[in-house]
Amino acid sequence: MRDAVIAPAAGDRVALVAVDGAGLRFDRLFSYRVPQALRALLSPGWRVLVPFGQGDRLRQGMVFEIRPPAEERELKEISRLLDEEPLLSAEQLALAVYLRNTAFCPYYAAVRLLIPAGLDMHITPSYLLQEGDLPGELSPEESALVGALRRARGPVAEDTLIERCALPDNRALQALYKKGVVAREEDLRRRVLDERMTMVRLVPGAQPGKLTKKQQAVIDLLDAAGSASLKELCYYAAVTRAVVDNLQKKGLLEFYDREVYRNPFRHKAPEKLRDFTLSPSQQRAFDALLESQREGKYAVSLLYGVTGSGKTQVFVRLAQAVAASGRGVLVLVPEISLTPQTIARFRACFGERVAVIHSALSMGERLDEYKRIRRGEAQVVVGTRSAVFAPMEKLGLLIIDEEQEPSYKSEKTPRFHARDVAKWRAHYHHTQLVLASATPSVESYYLAKTGSYRLVPLEGRFAGAVLPDVYILDLHEEPLAAQSGILSQRLCEELLYNLQAGEQSILLLNRRGYHTLVKCADCGDPAQCPNCSVTLTYHAANHALCCHYCGYLQPADGKCAHCGGQLTRFQGAGTQRVEEELHTLFPEARVLRMDMDTTMRRFAHETQFAAFAAREYDILVGTQMVAKGLNFPQVTLVGVLGADQALYSDDFRSFERTFSLITQVVGRAGRSEKRGRAFIQTYSPENPVIELASSQQYPRFFDTEIKTRKLGLYPPFCDLAAIGVSGPEEEKVKQAARQLSTILQQLAKEEYAGLPLRILGPSEFVLYRLGGRYRRKLLLKCRNNARTRAYIREALERYWKEEKSGKLQVFVDMYYDSY
Repeated sequence: MRDAVIAPAAGDRVALVAVDGAGLRFDRLFSYRVPQALRALLSPGWRVLVPFGQGDRLRQGMVFEIRPPAEERELKEISRLLDEEPLLSAEQLALAVYLRNTAFCPYYAAVRLLIPAGLDMHITPSYLLQEGDLPGELSPEESALVGALRRARGPVAEDTLIERCALPDNRALQALYKKGVVAREEDLRRRVLDERMTMVRLVPGAQPGKLTKKQQAVIDLLDAAGSASLKELCYYAAVTRAVVDNLQKKGLLEFYDREVYRNPFRHKAPEKLRDFTLSPSQQRAFDALLESQREGKYAVSLLYGVTGSGKTQVFVRLAQAVAASGRGVLVLVPEISLTPQTIARFRACFGERVAVIHSALSMGERLDEYKRIRRGEAQVVVGTRSAVFAPMEKLGLLIIDEEQEPSYKSEKTPRFHARDVAKWRAHYHHTQLVLASATPSVESYYLAKTGSYRLVPLEGRFAGAVLPDVYILDLHEEPLAAQSGILSQRLCEELLYNLQAGEQSILLLNRRGYHTLVKCADCGDPAQCPNCSVTLTYHAANHALCCHYCGYLQPADGKCAHCGGQLTRFQGAGTQRVEEELHTLFPEARVLRMDMDTTMRRFAHETQFAAFAAREYDILVGTQMVAKGLNFPQVTLVGVLGADQALYSDDFRSFERTFSLITQVVGRAGRSEKRGRAFIQTYSPENPVIELASSQQYPRFFDTEIKTRKLGLYPPFCDLAAIGVSGPEEEKVKQAARQLSTILQQLAKEEYAGLPLRILGPSEFVLYRLGGRYRRKLLLKCRNNARTRAYIREALERYWKEEKSGKLQVFVDMYYDSY
């Protein structure tokens, strides 16, 4: 029977529900009648099951509001609750609304950010033939379905039924459902279940009577311990499961389940906290931050200091002060590679009160860390971008380390920036957000210089360490080493010196793979990805050409797609080639390569960094994951390869990102009593960005960059928003982009005449084709405020009224950089 549509009555309540699967085009809060049985219990934040659409398919939804009926109209009814308690707090519901409005995503897409994927419900519909006569004539497809259900003599899953009848979709099945020919059932399964442990305890008041020696051992152990897991009981009493089962049958003991956490640190005890004393500079920074903290109101502070200045020690001391007041601390790092060292430092201080959230954890571990945080069992949370949504109720301090990193911005829907979400949460909790970096974003430093943020300087390096000596190697003049196509002779000499001295070295090349370009020997065309507008990279490990965007693979000895010739001209170098050359040049050296290819396994970052810290390797070569936030006291040499590869990219942040990367990796050298050296290989030695980065002169770089930004009207003097269109057919994408441009121009003139706005485009994205879809954009130089967002949303609504194709996707990015 179909879900009932019920007219309102006295005492009725209506729930406004965000429904899973409602696209941005149709997204809103849908009204549902609250059943009588749920009226006393249901409140905002509960997850529910609701019928949706013409076929009344059951979907999960989130209740945002409950109120009396606003008008006399029939409503569908909520089917059931999905959880034992509300999942979202008032803060989280408000945050979901904020994300929906600022990131231009559906309500439920925002909800998904706030709850772990392990809690997601998988709904499988199945169908059963109703008893009685069939109504009228049936189509061939409907007749096939009826026949299949008769043969099955029981419920059949929808996908199975459609496959058996070789149907293209479920429309015939929905027609039978509407006619009352079939009934539908939904099987609900949570994606990840709670971890349970079988426990054993004595039954109070039970009289043991005569027992065997083994049975008595079980009773004595439980009498002393009170309870034990079944596994522990059998082990320590030296008995089999049969002995325990017999005692349970006699009524002497009972089994029960207890929830246990899947702890990512279950095999690793916290390190012992090493006592440290803050330097005078650190103490001044700490005092300034603590002063802001004690004011008890929203504030943003920028902790700026050179690499190795000891920002983490200041974090830990500030976190201790906040935790002592009973409030929680949230610490964000930009990459998984930085979490092991950060987690180790905080666990040494806070022990088991630390939780971690990042994508390398299993789904079950993430679910259980979420539960620990929500229940108040973790006072400090450390993690990557997604950790900004950690459900901490008494949030007292937020810290974003390396705040300039682009990884804090999500490039997929919902397109949010963790820094702005952290600001929202700090404002909600009336507390402080601390941004920290040796190379802060131009926007953050500008806001600090102009008084919107509090600038907290941290002068000098910690423990008397000095900045490394930096040498710029001009590759136009500097000869390459014999047997090398990328390492200069001078850098190889320095590597040899470090090997002989027993000191460690780091080499940065921000390109993975072996060769970065493969060309046809006949026509000279490069090997291109058939799905994306990029060339393929050669990987020696599997002798294949790989696309680093969609994952496409083809054999390295394949044919040219243009002329059928051989792909034999290899150019460029990636980390795999550097590793191979190091083994050739220094056979005795122990070389560790770290890039996305070598760190795919669980805890690979932690294991490999620990091995390097333990001096099991002499040279570490890797991509940007080895460039920032790491502290290896024995590293005295850093080499930067391909320093200018990002200088001339199609991105207004190219100078800023090059400066940051070089500054950060140079700062890995000489972080103890041993003086460090850094060598930067470049074809652009005269470029001021490289010169300023080599000497870590961020204020001078900022003074130059801010003038360029102002002249070209780029952030912080405006915000950049992109409205993108993508689809499999190039001409339709072009047409849609032109249509959107016309709507934006007209709307700006008609209703938003006073809005500060510049509309550029339409034009291609830097990656014009990605995953088989063509992509074009309109770029808006604007102010990211409520009026601008209302203007964009109204433009989209006008476009959707005119556009009928479902194959095109339109998305909005209010934090556009370049991609």
